[in-house]
Amino acid sequence: MPGASVRTTCPYCGVGCGILAKASGAHAAEISGDPSHPANSGRLCSKGTALGDTLGPGGRLLHPLIRRRDGTLRQVHWATALDRVADGFSAIVDRYGPEAVAFYLSGQLLTEDYYVANKLMKGFIGSANVDTNSRLCMASSVSGHRRAFGADVVPGTYEDLDTADLIVLVGSNAAWCHPILFQRIAANRRTRGAKVVVIDPRRTATAEEADLFLAIAPGMDSVLFCGLLVHLADTDHIDRDYIEARTSGFAAALNGARALAPNVVATAAATGIAPEKIAEFFALFAETACVVTAFSQGVNQSAQGTDKVNAIINCHLATGRIGRRGAGPFSLTGQPNAMGGREVGGLANQLAAHMGFAPAEIERARRFWNAPRMATREGLKAVAMFEAIGRREIKALWVMGTNPVVSLPNGSAVREACGQLDLFVVSDNVIATDTIDAGAHVLLPAAGWGEKDGTVTNSERRISRQRAFLPLPGEARPDWRIVCEVAQRFGFADAFSFSSAADIFREHAALSGFENDGTRAFDIGALAELSDEEYAALAPVQWPLPKTAPGRERFFADGSFFTPDHRAQFVSPVAPGPRAALTGHHVGHGRLSPAAAPLLNAAERQAIEPVDLGQWPTDRRRGYTAGIHRGMVGTLRQRKVRTLRRGRSAHVDSRPSRSMCS
Repeated sequence: MPGASVRTTCPYCGVGCGILAKASGAHAAEISGDPSHPANSGRLCSKGTALGDTLGPGGRLLHPLIRRRDGTLRQVHWATALDRVADGFSAIVDRYGPEAVAFYLSGQLLTEDYYVANKLMKGFIGSANVDTNSRLCMASSVSGHRRAFGADVVPGTYEDLDTADLIVLVGSNAAWCHPILFQRIAANRRTRGAKVVVIDPRRTATAEEADLFLAIAPGMDSVLFCGLLVHLADTDHIDRDYIEARTSGFAAALNGARALAPNVVATAAATGIAPEKIAEFFALFAETACVVTAFSQGVNQSAQGTDKVNAIINCHLATGRIGRRGAGPFSLTGQPNAMGGREVGGLANQLAAHMGFAPAEIERARRFWNAPRMATREGLKAVAMFEAIGRREIKALWVMGTNPVVSLPNGSAVREACGQLDLFVVSDNVIATDTIDAGAHVLLPAAGWGEKDGTVTNSERRISRQRAFLPLPGEARPDWRIVCEVAQRFGFADAFSFSSAADIFREHAALSGFENDGTRAFDIGALAELSDEEYAALAPVQWPLPKTAPGRERFFADGSFFTPDHRAQFVSPVAPGPRAALTGHHVGHGRLSPAAAPLLNAAERQAIEPVDLGQWPTDRRRGYTAGIHRGMVGTLRQRKVRTLRRGRSAHVDSRPSRSMCS
């Protein structure tokens, strides 16, 4: 009924907090935490709390636009814009083949949006050139999980942060970037006496709350955890029975670790951490049975990110501390639906539903989709995709809900590449981004948060509903509907005749369970027959949920993994090599209006001067071209005192409903 609160999910980070939203006009809403949602139990950070301030119509893309030869944009009917997209892609595929086209997606899309885009490209156009900005955040974790477990699986749950006796945060400024989870960690420390160790090159707000802070040299995380593995073995703190029965490769991994970090002194020399602090950390880990090691972008966004992930996992496998309450490695996701995108195959090296490109998997997806033109090999990943555009090998690109000119490395080269495409399509809910300004030929107005309906999956594998509580503005449409209408123009009407997000979700769930006898981790087959009413009312639920077996909270408690021999695999990290420092995006990117933009981040303990470039990429995760004009810094300094008193920070962003992965 009008004015009633709607249960939905926050569109910012991967925690996936439940929200109660009550519309208070066409472009406004009252926002509060949903006490029934298990991710946050009613708590919200300042960004979630301020969502109601971000729903104004300013800067919205409200109508389809096509760029004229003189560079100006003209409004057109939807049919004209969709015909242009379908005809353009078809002509390029006919002339150059399916590898000449690509989609670049976003962790801000809903699972249903992701599903139809992936299905269209991989099953009907015939290319796997579908990738996402989530790769920039999560590819290292995905690869590390697959190497160790045989599947992209986060073993544990948020509850483990409540029950662990030691929580190790690696490359994670959780106090800023995942504040609701950090509140749970802090509560565990306060009420149960849990110890917190923070490993980071910088003394962040999170480090200020730690029992032990290890100021590690950049890039040396894998060396630290190799040293820990050696210490665990040498002090007989490993679970030999578990290693023997449930894992492979321990001896080789231990030998590799000894080569990198044979003792505390060598580990200290390589990592820049004092030997006594190394020894203290090693002893804490060795002597504490319930340990969670949580890692985020400081691990993932690295030249050796995958090795860092595996070095962490190695220590949990060696001690058998996985699949148990209060114990395990835990990847903290950056975007609200990076996990959902991986579920449907929204990466170029995945097919769908946690299937890869083995012949049997290709054939399985082909039969399920009745697909006429299946992709048969991996496509180009994010950076390689835009390099191929620069070489004119990819001639048509469709970008949905992200801003690669800002978020990808070497933005000037990305901009130049986009400007030479034969067909460049952008679906977004704002009219101006750096990517659009790179010369997009067709702009398609997409629904934003509060207007669209579907599901997202958070860091603990929990599927939650995003529900609409605002009317669609102008001619905006949901992304899934836009993709389906283009697919129908390609001639694939039967396969893309979905009438609702619920229709798509049912097919997605059915594919996850199709010929899945437990060999694939992702299985929500039990949800494949939800009625429209059941989908509308769906409460947050964790996968796996197979149709013929009970679900489970944690993976690997039974010691069985998704590798060919059902054993977890130890992986030997290589020695870290020279690398360029990773810095924040340049201040000055963006095109924000200081007068209109809300101030969203809590910053009661952090001043604005100087602008914190180290925090900048995470602060901008929800933005489009989000940045601070150099001329705005003075304004922000003037606002600092009253802003901090209100519990908001200097970061400015007028567009919260889609995000990029910075």
